[in-house]
Amino acid sequence: MFTQQFFKIIGVTILSTLINACTPQSYVTLLKNPDGSTGKVIVTSEKGQTELSQDHAAATLDSSSTEVFEVSEQKLNEDFSEAFSAQPLSPSHFRLYFIQGGTQLTQESEALIPEIIKVIASRPGVDISIIGHTDSAGPANMNTQLGLKRAKEVSQLLEQAALEMNKITITSHGEKNQLIKTPDETPEPLNRRVEVTIR
Repeated sequence: MFTQQFFKIIGVTILSTLINACTPQSYVTLLKNPDGSTGKVIVTSEKGQTELSQDHAAATLDSSSTEVFEVSEQKLNEDFSEAFSAQPLSPSHFRLYFIQGGTQLTQESEALIPEIIKVIASRPGVDISIIGHTDSAGPANMNTQLGLKRAKEVSQLLEQAALEMNKITITSHGEKNQLIKTPDETPEPLNRRVEVTIR
């Protein structure tokens, strides 16, 4: 489903000719989220309510009908091309893992660095958040420092590409915000990570 701002653009300000209709009418349509899920929209008019809960389901906004109809991908692109082009890119998320006790990336995570750089290069003036994490092995204050060292290590790897970046925020959560909940003093490979978000 569109964000609230984008939904407003589609539902209120863009006029379209409905399938088999003779005159231009406004309609609202529901699209799936990036994760494949869909929400639900209830359109209320003088004739009653219309519930949209499926991808590409649509309803008129001019009280002429409460029927649900389906909008094709081609029709969406024709009617809402300006709105699609105005929609900002969704953030990209990456998770990088580390060998225990230090700032050395695992081999699999090291192989992701070129992909991250490619995404950064495709977005001019990006904002990047880099958050370091550890498992619960060792003192908490040391883990906070280790998480920060890991975040800085990833930052340096990205900065070596000399790409245009508007802002890089580097923080450490240490052993807090575990991906896998564990007791204290528990080594856990999935908690030894850096999370990179590119906006």
